[in-house]
Amino acid sequence: MTLAPQSPERRPPEQSLPQERELLTDDDLVTGDAVALDLPAAGLGMRLLSGLIDVLVTCVLLVVFLILFMTATFDTDEALAWAAYIAATAAVLVVFPTAIETLTRGRSLGKLALGLRTVRDEGGAISFHHAFIRALVGVVEIYGTSGAAALITAMIHPRGKRLGDIAAGTYVIRVRVPLNRPAPVQMPPGLTAWASRADVAAIPVGLSLAVRRFLSGEVGTSTDPVRRHALAERLATHVQTYVAPGPPPGTPPEAYLAAVLATRRDRDAARLARDGDLRKRLTAR
Repeated sequence: MTLAPQSPERRPPEQSLPQERELLTDDDLVTGDAVALDLPAAGLGMRLLSGLIDVLVTCVLLVVFLILFMTATFDTDEALAWAAYIAATAAVLVVFPTAIETLTRGRSLGKLALGLRTVRDEGGAISFHHAFIRALVGVVEIYGTSGAAALITAMIHPRGKRLGDIAAGTYVIRVRVPLNRPAPVQMPPGLTAWASRADVAAIPVGLSLAVRRFLSGEVGTSTDPVRRHALAERLATHVQTYVAPGPPPGTPPEAYLAAVLATRRDRDAARLARDGDLRKRLTAR
């Protein structure tokens, strides 16, 4: 098969692509290699148990801090005693959980015990900003309502989010889940020279994921050569709008797809490596 050239102006509309977004779930994180990593949200039971551990630790710390602060201000005036009480409460309810989740990248003591982690909605690690919002809102929804607000929200939300997660743009995942990453797509030997000269633009996530799953045999009716070839031609036609020039005459569509995906992965990896080296040079003392 020879893929006919196609200009960017003739790029197929998104709705004509082969149901790409249906291949994604709400808990999929797509990597640069077009691999969807499943980040399953933690169940309500595990979150409740984790929360109980955190609340128990917080209560113990609060009692200890109050005793220390009140003892230190016992012989002082009432205003200073109240200030010590407020400072101890704020330190335990806000400062402590914020510091723990920031330093551990989303893992409180309860989450650490149960193999959970708080991540951003797109799957990345949380920062101080996210941890602070979660702790601040948690004072009201957990301690102010005895956990009722957090429980009701977590039961309703599809990802089990509490109000603090909604405000911060985070959710809790299970990290003790086996992760099976498929083998990377290999460059077909006959297309190495062409790929080194080809201009491969960024391919939409849905399309690259569809190609990745087709090549790995997850979709495409691999037992039916005719239907698989037809799907390969369809995917290759869509991919061709992001690649120039076209492949050598007679290139099988499946080999073309593998070459494009491998090229895009290798170039992204090289770019990230260059960016990392530049950051090291700029931050080196």
